Amino acid sequence: MPPWPNVPLSHSRTARTSLGFLVLALVCLAFSDIAITTANPWQDLFRFFRGVVTPDFFSSEGLATALLRTVSFAFVGVTIGSICGFGLALIYRIRLVRTFCAFIRAIHELFWALIFLQFFGFHPLTGVLAIAIPYSGIFAKVYSEILDEADPEPRTLLPPGVDALSAFVYARIPDCWDQLRTYTSYRLECGLRSSAILGFVGLPTLGFFLESSFSQGHYSEAGAVLLLFYGLIATIPLWVRPRLLPFYIVAAPFFLGDGLPIVWGNIKRFFTEDIVPAPLREGVGGDDLWPWLSELVIDQALPGIWNTLLLTQMALVATGVVALVAFPLISRHFGNRVSRTGGHILLVIARSTPEYILAYILLQLWGPSMLPAVVALSLHNGGIIGHLIGRQSSGLHLRPDAPHGLTRYGYELVPRLYPSFLAFLFYRWEIIMRETAILGILGIYTLGFYVDSAIQNIQFDKAMILILVTALLNIGIDSLSRRIRGRLALQTMPTC
Repeated sequence: MPPWPNVPLSHSRTARTSLGFLVLALVCLAFSDIAITTANPWQDLFRFFRGVVTPDFFSSEGLATALLRTVSFAFVGVTIGSICGFGLALIYRIRLVRTFCAFIRAIHELFWALIFLQFFGFHPLTGVLAIAIPYSGIFAKVYSEILDEADPEPRTLLPPGVDALSAFVYARIPDCWDQLRTYTSYRLECGLRSSAILGFVGLPTLGFFLESSFSQGHYSEAGAVLLLFYGLIATIPLWVRPRLLPFYIVAAPFFLGDGLPIVWGNIKRFFTEDIVPAPLREGVGGDDLWPWLSELVIDQALPGIWNTLLLTQMALVATGVVALVAFPLISRHFGNRVSRTGGHILLVIARSTPEYILAYILLQLWGPSMLPAVVALSLHNGGIIGHLIGRQSSGLHLRPDAPHGLTRYGYELVPRLYPSFLAFLFYRWEIIMRETAILGILGIYTLGFYVDSAIQNIQFDKAMILILVTALLNIGIDSLSRRIRGRLALQTMPTC
């Protein structure tokens, strides 16, 4: 029997779960460093916005080349990732394959880039593999779900004796093609964001110029980089056409640049020496391995896990708040055509700006604390979920005598959209965790901070263990998210 009269059991579970996550976020807030430490944060913020509205597109040489390489890295990485992911999707039912895919997608693109930089250096292969490897795991998971949900009816219409390959190509693929194409297009947009932030580790993409401009206080140059990136994302439907895709895919590798030659001896040394734990590498003996590992866990892994979890839970709830506030901006049940157009522009900017870039900007303006990270994560992910929920709300039909204003919002739309809202939010939980960990590179004491510090100190053995901890933490959150969605029977479509 539900704890509240006349309330379905599933609804009471949803309410308790939501309240539990809200309380947990408030508890995390009490243990977190949330402060603005710069002397003139609003003055700096005003200077930044003034730079955005007065962009200088001609001050930085090579900006056009960086834009071209951002696109090239995205196309090559996403193409390789989609091909490998499709192959893995065909055998995704094998437990070992699922585990492998979960592991490679749990490691952020920037972590992969930091690994490959150690033996490939600033070679195009570093950027391509940093995108292709985690995207392979993501594509494998999503493609397998799409293929599993295909309608079996077309298979029964084929003539008797048709082999399995022909049945797959002529019956299942056509049924799934629209979903496969749509999701691949979405991952290309994600690939452009990933490609841009690779510039923060030194690769010649737009992120490199953004970091250089901000570090020197040239806000007009930074504004130009951001506007170029927004224009690139916003115009994807105009320049990414199906008939042009073969040309892009063939041409992209030729615009990646050359980079320095690969020293293959560095690869051998990395796997045979650099990532071997120091006590074993130095021949001290296995007896010293446990104290070395214990010190790493106590001094770095546990504080990193603690701060990563704190930041993730606050960002998760803040994301939900942003999404619930944002979806009416584009819903046909509120406002007018002009206001909804403005809402669409705001949400496009929010969801198109990578969390890493937004957190970097806010850290420069507000100083080092968890506040810039929470705001960056919640704005980006809240913009994504708000866009999805807003589109769903526009498809709902209300009674002619339905109330208006806040009553319509609170009593008509939110109750019907809330299950799908929670489903989207829990889907983003793992992604928020991945981004939270990587934001440590910017100076926030999450796991990424300790990974980056270990790499800077040429302690690759410690860095690899911390990256492994990050991956396992993400896998754990993904598993917990699936269990919660299953227990609450959450679906991404609104209720009738």
